Amino acid sequence: MNTIIFATGIECSYPTVEGGKRRDQMAETRHYENWRRDLELCVELGLRFLRYGPPYYRMHTGPDRYDWSFTDEVLPVMRDMGLTPIIDLCHFGVPDWVGDFQNTDWPAMFARYAGAFAQRYPWVLHYTPVNEILVCARFSAADGIWNEQLKSDKAMVRAHANQCKATLLAMSAILETAPDAVFFQSETCEVFLEEHPETLHEINLKNAERFITYDFLYGREPSGNMTLWLLDNGLSREDFRWMLRQGSSTAQHCVMGLDYYWGSEQRLDRNGCPYSAGPTLGWHSVASQYWRRYRRPMMLTETNCGHAETGPDWLWKTWLCIEDMRREGAPVLGFTWYSLQDQVDWDIKLEKIRGHVVDNGLFDLDRQPHPVAQAFKDLITRYRNLPLVSAFAMGSMVGPENEHTQIELRSALP
Repeated sequence: MNTIIFATGIECSYPTVEGGKRRDQMAETRHYENWRRDLELCVELGLRFLRYGPPYYRMHTGPDRYDWSFTDEVLPVMRDMGLTPIIDLCHFGVPDWVGDFQNTDWPAMFARYAGAFAQRYPWVLHYTPVNEILVCARFSAADGIWNEQLKSDKAMVRAHANQCKATLLAMSAILETAPDAVFFQSETCEVFLEEHPETLHEINLKNAERFITYDFLYGREPSGNMTLWLLDNGLSREDFRWMLRQGSSTAQHCVMGLDYYWGSEQRLDRNGCPYSAGPTLGWHSVASQYWRRYRRPMMLTETNCGHAETGPDWLWKTWLCIEDMRREGAPVLGFTWYSLQDQVDWDIKLEKIRGHVVDNGLFDLDRQPHPVAQAFKDLITRYRNLPLVSAFAMGSMVGPENEHTQIELRSALP
């Protein structure tokens, strides 16, 4: 594969909410009954890549026990249709028997599941081990709306650390079977903007917090204020040092996925409470902050605007940000409209089961196209032959401070 990646995804979130009720977006969006048609729609759009999250909570049935029936049916069809899956192994929830993201035994058990998955499907080489770690930790353990439904800094630090450890261990397990595997991580691409000078301390802390997932996954020490916050809230020095070492050893296999939505840019009011600022700086500016920090190959792994009528405009504006970054030398490898079909209750972060359909997909739940579907097809047709990495990006990667980055980038390309 040497041309730019265009992808969509099947929305597959499955947290528990309202005191333990399991959500399953694949069921709520009727993917289980329409999965063949959904794959056909991807092919009709001209796509070759699909972010796909099999229902982990149903497949990992106990310690070292797995049910492969769903993936045994779907994945061979996907391969025969010419679609390359980027497998989400964990997407916002764990099996009931695990409990929740506070369980410190889970990372090792999850790694064994990831290794078993790779052994069963050795042709699968693209993975997102744990999706949006920071988002999941916040919603589950700080905001109290998913899974463990806790509201404390200590609970959030534990949920975040467990997911980072699970990711790092899973990558190592997969690489034992598939040494050419590439990991497309997916995390929120966000920024907090100052509106009141008296909130500067809170702004600085939140803007440090947004980096902690990739700090650990790529072995870059967090900022001083964030390090103190993590250690003060229960992260052991042993785990802190282990994640940094382990992240450094696997980073060359990773593509930094950045997810950008209307609410990705936030301001703080005078009381320090965040609220959406809308696309104030834009994906280009915000993603550039991550690029300067990590100098990793990147991909826009999720975006949509939440409204069918404005979808085409959002798509083209976001794509133009990608083109501009590539011209400036940033190795942006691809673009993902997420998701293929509309979603359910994401306007309230899945907190309550209402059944409200959000028209943010390429297709509605009857598999009829929104205007953005044709816009995306046009985009793919026009630009599908762009090189995966521009000549500008390859030239900019090598310098006295990062002389090995070009080698790492080449080894991470699919």
